[in-house]
Amino acid sequence: MKPLTLTEAVSAEFAPETTYLNTSSCGLLPRRGVEAVKLAAELNATGSPDGGSSFDAVAAARASYGRLVGVTGDRVAVGSAVSVHVGLIAASLPAGAEVLCVESDFASVINPFAVRGDLKMRYVPLEDLADSVRAETALVSVSAVQSADGRPADLSALRAAAAAHGARTLVDATQAVGWLPFDASGFDYTVAGAYKYLMAPRGASFLTVTEEAQEGLTPLHAGWMAGEDIWTSTYGPVRELARGARRFDEPPPFLPYVGAEQSLAFLDEVGVENVRDHNLALAARYREGLVSLGHTPIPADSVVVSTPGLAHRIDALTAADIVVSVRAGNLRASFHLYNTTADVDRVLDVLAD
Repeated sequence: MKPLTLTEAVSAEFAPETTYLNTSSCGLLPRRGVEAVKLAAELNATGSPDGGSSFDAVAAARASYGRLVGVTGDRVAVGSAVSVHVGLIAASLPAGAEVLCVESDFASVINPFAVRGDLKMRYVPLEDLADSVRAETALVSVSAVQSADGRPADLSALRAAAAAHGARTLVDATQAVGWLPFDASGFDYTVAGAYKYLMAPRGASFLTVTEEAQEGLTPLHAGWMAGEDIWTSTYGPVRELARGARRFDEPPPFLPYVGAEQSLAFLDEVGVENVRDHNLALAARYREGLVSLGHTPIPADSVVVSTPGLAHRIDALTAADIVVSVRAGNLRASFHLYNTTADVDRVLDVLAD
């Protein structure tokens, strides 16, 4: 059987009733994920023996995410939010350690370190990040793609600078993974919220930990499901924690992972490279249209397009059933696989009025 094109695959899974250009806030759920979550909830409601847990869905989502970011499943921990994963990493640092961050990066990759009060926080512009790593730097924390304006970090330069100075690295891939091919294996820690470009329900997130970095991380969330054999770990102290990154799991909420399993399988079917090409073409069309209207979007090779001077148009766009957002005072549109050229042209038509 001939594989489905991206357009055919998307039409089978999505039918948005608005012009939805806001995946950087929240991705749309594919039909298969919605149906799977409904079924799991119904089984739970009717007292089915299969309704109270979804261990297989969590395991499948963990494995799929590992394949997506280039690591084995035993290097992936699951949880419910990026800030929880980052908090675990923040707790591992000794007092006085220097954490290097990007100015105005997303709070979840900064605040868990800042609230400790005994770490040395240093903030630099995104373009200066790699050059700002120094011998005193214990950890560099950065988003792969900036939430506010879509600017990508130079991760290759960061990796080289961190290696040269012995600093650990933490990369938040929330605004990247799902459209941008991303290799987590070159960083000590990576995190991602799954409800944006991975199109999973809210409440699913992922942490990757290298084998070396695992040794310095305390599994503070370790309950019975963090045991190597979970069914002999239900009472009393866990005798043996999972040997891989599963020991760092935050006990997963099952229903979001039932949906995440389906969303990640769908992405695997269509291919992230195809999604990247599709999304970037739409973003380029939108940027060109903005320029023709006399506006100057913030430069970025990204599917996130942020434009100064247009935040006041949010009401007119909303009235036209166009869903975008305002971030850092700028109008932000973000494109994903369920968007089309017609979506781009419609928002440009409204902005032209």
